[in-house]
Amino acid sequence: MKLEADVLFEQAVETLIHDIHAQYGYDFSGYARASVYRRIKRFLGNKNLASVEELRKSLFQDPYFFENFLQEITVNVTEMFRDPTFFLALREKVLPILSTYPFIKIWDAGCSTGEELFSLAILLKEEGLLERTKIYATDINQKVLKQAKEGIFNLANMASYTSAYYAAGGKTEFSSYYTSSYGSAKFDASLVKNAVFYPHNLATDSSFNEFHLILCRNVLIYFNRELQERVFNLFDESLVSLGYLGLGKKETLAMSQIHNSYTCIDKSNRIYRKTTR
Repeated sequence: MKLEADVLFEQAVETLIHDIHAQYGYDFSGYARASVYRRIKRFLGNKNLASVEELRKSLFQDPYFFENFLQEITVNVTEMFRDPTFFLALREKVLPILSTYPFIKIWDAGCSTGEELFSLAILLKEEGLLERTKIYATDINQKVLKQAKEGIFNLANMASYTSAYYAAGGKTEFSSYYTSSYGSAKFDASLVKNAVFYPHNLATDSSFNEFHLILCRNVLIYFNRELQERVFNLFDESLVSLGYLGLGKKETLAMSQIHNSYTCIDKSNRIYRKTTR
């Protein structure tokens, strides 16, 4: 049985979620509640706020404070070549098929700070496909989009990223893709010269193009079933016939309404191919 304080906290958060949608247009109603409650409690503690009501006042009085809140409440956990076998499967099973197209369009949905985007761009470059590929990198959070475009990451992470790169079938010296300076690794801007960065909210926004490949990895686990279904339908609407969809290790199309329209080409790495329109 929940404590009264927990019930009141959750009720206050529900009201806050409704008001944020009305004020700023960001819809968190479909986000998994356990994650939302945990992140808001942490944010309250970090900002020394005593209640959700205090948080509410600050959010609606100061747009810059809201941007800071958005940075904390949205999920930005990422790394380069995360789950290297996924990228190896892309290299061996998906990119050879995409190479038969004269022009390739890819959507990196929920791109966060760009580690996955640059990993994908490196794969495309090594397979000779980068020049004829346009990548649409989107996220709800405009601050992380700016970081993604800059392509500057913590130099301390490069050792683990290098190992993951080679596990993903890397073909050259990983360090050739970046320059080191003052504890940061700045990746070659040419890797994303054909990339487009702009905000997109998976909870509310519509399809905006047709793609040969959509990546949305480790994002849907933070959504409830209803919102997951909405996003799956959004991706289905956005994929060309015989297009590919890549999800995170803990995500699956198996229970979705669209699963009969897809073939799983790599179960362990959650890569699907659309078979019907």
